[in-house]
Amino acid sequence: MPTANRYSRIIERIFFAHFEEGSREVTFDREEIVAGATELGIDLPKNLGDLIYSFRYRAELPASILEKAPTGQEWIIQPAGRARYRFVAVAPRLLAPNPLLAETKIPDATPGIISLYALSDEQALLAKVRYNRLVDIFTGVTCYSLQNHLRTTVPGMGQVETDEIYVGVDRRGAHYVLPIQAKGGRDKLSIVQIEQDFALCAHKFKALICRPIAAQFLAPDLIALFDFEQGDTGLRIVSEKHYRLTLPEQISSQDLESYRSRPMD
Repeated sequence: MPTANRYSRIIERIFFAHFEEGSREVTFDREEIVAGATELGIDLPKNLGDLIYSFRYRAELPASILEKAPTGQEWIIQPAGRARYRFVAVAPRLLAPNPLLAETKIPDATPGIISLYALSDEQALLAKVRYNRLVDIFTGVTCYSLQNHLRTTVPGMGQVETDEIYVGVDRRGAHYVLPIQAKGGRDKLSIVQIEQDFALCAHKFKALICRPIAAQFLAPDLIALFDFEQGDTGLRIVSEKHYRLTLPEQISSQDLESYRSRPMD
């Protein structure tokens, strides 16, 4: 049985074991994945977490679940404590690169051997962002990679994971923490992950200014970056930029003139 079908049948079983008409939240335990697979006679996924990850960031929930969302809303899956999750009905919150946004050419500083063997996944994306100092360019803050794949526990959420953590300092001397969420291939950027990054910063880096960043491959040499803020109306995108990694000789005088005339953020 294809993995997508297995995952869909298990998540349906879990959802409808708890759902009541009119519900806006449906909470479940990680252990129910095992129980659901056993009940349905399905081989248990080797990585239980991949089932949850798939529906949070990669695949659509089954139509039977989608149609139970209140009118004008959609289901997301949030952590709800250690080994617990919940479906929550929210207004649609699309986080996708703007196809009409202008590109900025950047001389590609990725080492040749990295480019030779880089794939299209998150680690390749993070490497290109790091070697080309795109976080510094995007934010205007001098930044340094602190740690890859930080996993920790946040009260009220349980375990959260960030692809990479940067710390930085600006010209005033103010210190920043910049959690990075990266998506390559079929994976989709998720507002849920950005909300978790804000919670992570508030818990682990209280004294630092938190600026979560999302990165997305648009093409092997084209990268979209977003940063965010929290306000009274929830999470909002502050800015989005698209950076084209290119050979230095492919940056023309016309390109440079165009960049000079762009307004500063």
